[in-house]
Amino acid sequence: MSKILKVASMAAMTVYSIVTFSLTDASAALASPLIADMIQPVPAQTSETTASSADEAAVVAGAASAETAPQQIDTQTAQPPLKAESLAQLVSMSDMPAEIDEETRCLAGAVYFESKGETLNGQLAVAKVVIARRDSGRFASSLCGVVYQPSQFSFVRGGRMPAIPTASQDWKEAVAIAQIAMKDSWDSPVEGALFFHARHVSPGWRMQRLAAVDNHVFYR
Repeated sequence: MSKILKVASMAAMTVYSIVTFSLTDASAALASPLIADMIQPVPAQTSETTASSADEAAVVAGAASAETAPQQIDTQTAQPPLKAESLAQLVSMSDMPAEIDEETRCLAGAVYFESKGETLNGQLAVAKVVIARRDSGRFASSLCGVVYQPSQFSFVRGGRMPAIPTASQDWKEAVAIAQIAMKDSWDSPVEGALFFHARHVSPGWRMQRLAAVDNHVFYR
C-alpha cells in the first residue's frame, strides 16, 4: 500500500513540474522582443482620422448634390436696343433729362436760336456743325467754347445767350436733337461741315459746298 502511495505522489509531482515549466516558458516567450514585435496592438482611431473621413464624406455628398441638382435656366434674354426708323421717331424716343449738363445746354441753345422752327434734319445739321468745329482743332475744344467764340454766332451777344423758354416744345426738341448729335445716333448730309449761312445771303465763300438743308447752306 505504501508503494502505491509513493508512486502516486511521484506522478503528481511530475505533472506539477510539467505545468509549471509550460507556464514559465509561455511567459518568457511573450516577453521575448521577437514575439513582441510580431504581436502589434491595433491602433485606436483618432479624432483626426475621423474628421478626415467626415470631410471626404462631405465632399462626396457635395459632388453628388451638384450632379443631381437641377440647372437654373435663365429664360430672360437681353433685348436689343430699339432702332428708330426716322429722325422724328428717334426724337420721340429721347427722354428730357431732369438736369441738362452745360455742354448739352450750349449745343441745344445753338440749335434753338439758329434753327428753331426748321425741320428736324435742319436742326440736326446745325448741331453737326458745332460738334465738327469742336473736333476740328481749328476752333475751341468744347461745345460751349465753340458757341461762345467771338463773332461766330449772331445770337450770342456780350458773351451771353438769351433766355430760353425751357417749357416750350421747341426747346425740348432742341435738347433731343443735341443729344442725338452728341451720340452720333443719326447721319446728316452735312457731316464734316464747319460753316453755314442763311439762304438769303451770298457771302461768296470759296469753300466746298456740302448741302443746303432748310434755311441754311453748309460748307467744309
